[in-house]
Amino acid sequence: MLQTLHIKNFALIEQLHIDFSEGLSIITGETGAGKSILLGALGLVLGNRADLGSLKDKEQKCVVEAHFKITDYSLKPFFKENDLDYDDITIIRREILPSGKSRAFVNDSPVNLQELQQLGDFLIDIHSQQQTRELSDEQYQLYILDAIAGNNNLLAEYKKQLAAYKSINRQLAKAKEQKESLTKEHDYNSFLLQELTDANLKAGEQEEMEAELEKLSNVEFIKESVARALAIAEEEQVGVVQSLKEIKNALQKISGLSVGYNQFYERVNSVLIEFDDIVAGLREDADLLSDDPERLELINQKLQLIYSLQKKHTVAKVEELIAIQQELEGKVLQSDELDATIKKLEAELSAIQKATDETAAVLSEKRNAAIPKLTDKVTAILAQLGMPNARFKFELTDTGQYYENGKNSVSLLLSANKGTDFGLLKKVASGGEMSRIMLAVKSVLAGYSKLPTIIFDEIDTGVSGEISNKMGDIMKEMSKAMQVFAITHLPQVAAKGDRHYKVFKSIQGETTVSELKELTGEGRVQEIAEMLSGKDITDSALNHARALLN
Repeated sequence: MLQTLHIKNFALIEQLHIDFSEGLSIITGETGAGKSILLGALGLVLGNRADLGSLKDKEQKCVVEAHFKITDYSLKPFFKENDLDYDDITIIRREILPSGKSRAFVNDSPVNLQELQQLGDFLIDIHSQQQTRELSDEQYQLYILDAIAGNNNLLAEYKKQLAAYKSINRQLAKAKEQKESLTKEHDYNSFLLQELTDANLKAGEQEEMEAELEKLSNVEFIKESVARALAIAEEEQVGVVQSLKEIKNALQKISGLSVGYNQFYERVNSVLIEFDDIVAGLREDADLLSDDPERLELINQKLQLIYSLQKKHTVAKVEELIAIQQELEGKVLQSDELDATIKKLEAELSAIQKATDETAAVLSEKRNAAIPKLTDKVTAILAQLGMPNARFKFELTDTGQYYENGKNSVSLLLSANKGTDFGLLKKVASGGEMSRIMLAVKSVLAGYSKLPTIIFDEIDTGVSGEISNKMGDIMKEMSKAMQVFAITHLPQVAAKGDRHYKVFKSIQGETTVSELKELTGEGRVQEIAEMLSGKDITDSALNHARALLN
């Protein structure tokens, strides 16, 4: 509920501080006294856009601050979701600077207008004749039925299921899209993979085969060179081996004479051992050397295949071809895995769709069950409000489509007078009828859900006599369950209030200001009497005012 409102430098209001209470609060005042200014200021703390025209003094900032008691509104999740400090007494402040910049705060934490508007929807419902179009909105009509049917928990479950359904549907669509894309490339990828697989590539084999190809291509020349080297090394009289042996023997004889000669001896001996090993290796290699045209052709073919694949895939090494082969294997495997994924997601989608459909069906069933209860109550109230022959009809249809609140569409039909056909509410109801219907609906809703503070802005326009008295009774009854404000010109309604506030203009120096004060006792009698008879208050009007108040 709204506990306190503070306004500074807004329109015709210089400074205003007022406390409010539970129950029914009445606001009266002459046309142009500033009631719309009051609503405009409240609109700022609810997230309406502001402009410099709102500033009374263009050199000073405008501040509107409202204190709300929100204990019963279950708003802690909202505050947590928006990273705001929760307090049972929440303070909303809106500032408009002379520069035109606007700032908003909730419990001293800065917020944007969207967050403020979302919070404002939980706190205050400003209702005027112009806003009765809300009643023509299909979503609001479903909201009414759900409130009467007690569908809050069921709606929460449906929304959870719908979110899961949409998520799985998105995943399935993405998997199918990937599958389609992979299918287009699958044959080509499979062909490329088969080529690489058939090549049976191994890391490092290209260098080995190129070396072997070089050797096989020059086998005769290699044979001649090796044979010549062996001949020089092993010739009996003047071969290198024989000469080294003779040098070794000569040095061995003098090796004991000095360390230097011994070192020469050991070095020659090492050379001889190494040279013997070289000769043995050459001899072994010479024994293995042979012409092998088949091996030469085989190596040549394999290398040509490797070169061709490297050119095709624009790489230079066998290792890079192997990496491409692994990548292609992954793509082909992914296509197979996607089939399993799609199958799994389709099963999950079918299950959640079934559960969502079942919840939507229960929602629809409970809404249909609530329709007679709602129409009976609203019809009874409208009979008191001068519409005794009004008849309502809700037409609920299962569309087969998933909406945020179920699968229903709804049409609210009205027959306002006896003998007239049913027609869509928004087409057949007059402004005055819509106001009374909205009042009746809000009155019924007050008994089923925790409504925010409601402000009826001259909803009783064009109504008088006994009907206005009944309107006052209905608002009074609503105020037992919620905080209600009624801006009115009717004394019958004004007399029903628990508290009464008057908006008026006064001249202060060279400027006109709007003010708001609470009326009590005789001041309230005087105000209602003035509403009855005008500025010239008669004794009859005073007596009538007292009678109304009593």
